[in-house]
Amino acid sequence: MSIRVPFEKLEDTIYKAFVKAGMPEDKARTCAHIHASSSADGVESHGANRVPRFVDYIGKGWVDVNAVPEKVGSKGAVENYDGHTGPGITNALFCADRAVELAKEHGIGLVTLRNTTHWMRGGTYAWKMAEKGFVGISWINTESCMPLWGSDEQSVGNNPFCMAVPRQNGEIVLDMAMSQYAYGKLGVYRLAGKQLPYPGGFDKEGNLTSDPGSIEESGRILPTGYWKGSSMAIVLDLIASGLAGGFTGSDMDDQNKGSCTNCCQIFIAIDPYLAGTMEEVQGKWDARVKRADEAHPLNEAHPVSCPGEGTIRRRKDNMKNGVQVNEEIWAEICRLAGVEE
Repeated sequence: MSIRVPFEKLEDTIYKAFVKAGMPEDKARTCAHIHASSSADGVESHGANRVPRFVDYIGKGWVDVNAVPEKVGSKGAVENYDGHTGPGITNALFCADRAVELAKEHGIGLVTLRNTTHWMRGGTYAWKMAEKGFVGISWINTESCMPLWGSDEQSVGNNPFCMAVPRQNGEIVLDMAMSQYAYGKLGVYRLAGKQLPYPGGFDKEGNLTSDPGSIEESGRILPTGYWKGSSMAIVLDLIASGLAGGFTGSDMDDQNKGSCTNCCQIFIAIDPYLAGTMEEVQGKWDARVKRADEAHPLNEAHPVSCPGEGTIRRRKDNMKNGVQVNEEIWAEICRLAGVEE
């Protein structure tokens, strides 16, 4: 069951939990804001729900709370960084900002990051680039958590991929794992006692199912687009690890340090006005989004929308009425922070 928690209270409580876990105050504040914002945007799976796991990883020494990205190479519009297993959020924010600065100079900026940790909601960083007026593209490689098509064992990461369009009348942002549902989303449905809207994986007997708990138990999440998502996942892993000079998903499997420890990430920022004026580009984007949103819906109660538009609506609602947080998760965050619920 979910409850409503005021945004400021959620953010401050997460901040206190991170400080208590040993994070420097400035990094704790930044990370708490991103976790709370992700939940406010309706992505609680990688917002509030991830707080206990992140604190656990700090305790295990899998996250170095004092580490900062170190530049290890550069060539033209490209820079390479080593994250030294610092907090994934602060490492990724730094690299997204660097990609934007490079794009201001070159028209495009590409930043690679190795030896970092889980960045939580992947869309955060593409969205940040779009908010600064640039097309944003980012992705990550992960440990194997999804079967390759034709296999019944976890053999590739779900390797989230994100793209953001800096539309002034509302950013259009795609944030997707290469699985039909990320594990965090399965957890959200399980905690709420709900079935998935569409089948999301296989149970232990190999039956396609919409039951999130059965999929979590089997570990056989369904690749997006079946063989297509499976193929894209392995290609994203190869490109990320190659460009960043870091771990592949199988390297992470061998080290066995939880989710995304020592992963690689890619950040690309592109000036959207290389072939047209701001007025021309924004005008065509508005016209295209309008036509898409006017597509006839299957259900009049659920109009068609482009990715990111629903997020903006949820954000406004949650900032006004309180962020929806699972009761059990909220109790655990308060315990970690040493405060009353």
